[in-house]
Amino acid sequence: MKRTLISAVVAAASMQAMAENWTLDSCINYAIEHNISVKTSMMDKRSAELAVIEAKDGFLPQAEAQASQSFNFGRGLTSENTYANRNTSQTGWSAGVSLPIFQGLSAVRKLDYSRANLKTITEQCEAVKDNVELQVISQYLQVLYCGEVLDVALEQERLSAVQRDRTKVLVEEGKVPELDYTQAVAQVAQNHLTVVNSGNDRTLALLELSQLLQLPSMEGFDIVPLPGMGQRTLPADEVYSSALQNNHALRAGRLEIEAADKNISLAKTGYYPRLSFNAGVGSSYYKISGFENAPFHRQMRDNFNTSLGFTLSIPLFDAFATRNSVRRAEVSRTTAMLRLEDTRSNLYKAIKQAYQQAIAAESRHEAALVAEEATKAAMEAMDVKYQYGRANATELEQARSEYIQARMSTVQARYETLLRRRILEFYNR
Repeated sequence: MKRTLISAVVAAASMQAMAENWTLDSCINYAIEHNISVKTSMMDKRSAELAVIEAKDGFLPQAEAQASQSFNFGRGLTSENTYANRNTSQTGWSAGVSLPIFQGLSAVRKLDYSRANLKTITEQCEAVKDNVELQVISQYLQVLYCGEVLDVALEQERLSAVQRDRTKVLVEEGKVPELDYTQAVAQVAQNHLTVVNSGNDRTLALLELSQLLQLPSMEGFDIVPLPGMGQRTLPADEVYSSALQNNHALRAGRLEIEAADKNISLAKTGYYPRLSFNAGVGSSYYKISGFENAPFHRQMRDNFNTSLGFTLSIPLFDAFATRNSVRRAEVSRTTAMLRLEDTRSNLYKAIKQAYQQAIAAESRHEAALVAEEATKAAMEAMDVKYQYGRANATELEQARSEYIQARMSTVQARYETLLRRRILEFYNR
């Protein structure tokens, strides 16, 4: 009952959150908290933390206690060194402790490796969060872009509807042929189809964003526009220099190499001897059927024994197990170095591409603004000419299409610039 109530409260809170328009920051925070990849990486981090605890426990002594009870039936060796048919039973117990004194530095190096591995996985976890954040930013802007495309399509439909109504009046006054009105009606229908398709594109983009956030439902979910495109495009070299120090994927790669070095050192401990201290106590009770036996408590007292000792283990030949472990660790280090170089190369490529795409998008945006103003003026002039019968419907529709296309180019260039600037800002943190 309590669990059901908690689930209902959580569901209600989720629905309340979805009923409000989401900002980019709220989308990013929610995605990081609920994304499956992030949760998986957090479990990897937890496993690494447990490995550190396990390595620390390797310095502790080991203690154990044993108890045994055995029964023998039939012919057996007697105390007179002869064989006879006798039933015997034996009860025994023992307890011991083993304390590692020197283990070839394996415990120390295992702890060092576990700590280095934990640092690596922690950075990898942050890198997963960064990847999710980048995906959310890209999809968030895609939704906004589809929304503005829908606005342009609605504007196009509105203009064509106005032209249809105006053409109907001109046809009734006998100033233009009836064919112009038929074409205007067809154009309104075509533009309405464009509106429907644009609306579907925005819905699908919003659905993809909600799935990226792991929302239980898309109902009531929507986003708010961003404040602007930013002040400037950050230089690629400046961004790359910052990313070399702060990017979590690169930091994870460098830490992975450090962990690989420590793993090599750990593998080499197989060449060293090991020394441990052992201590134990125990006693036993022995009974022979058909003979008088000492009481249980007396035998346990008389047979009580203690032991102290040291065990030295010197590796002579382990079928090349240690050598192979060292080689595997060295291969892992080489692989980590290659991975780091690949990550660094991909990062540089992504930053350079984002910078060049941002510069190109800025140029396109400036040109598109000029083209939008020019085509809008041309459309208005053509509309006046059409009203006076000095232009036909085809020429007017062509002018209107050029204006709409210019507006679409402006929207596309603006959001391309915004996306690339956001990516550069992301890597510059």
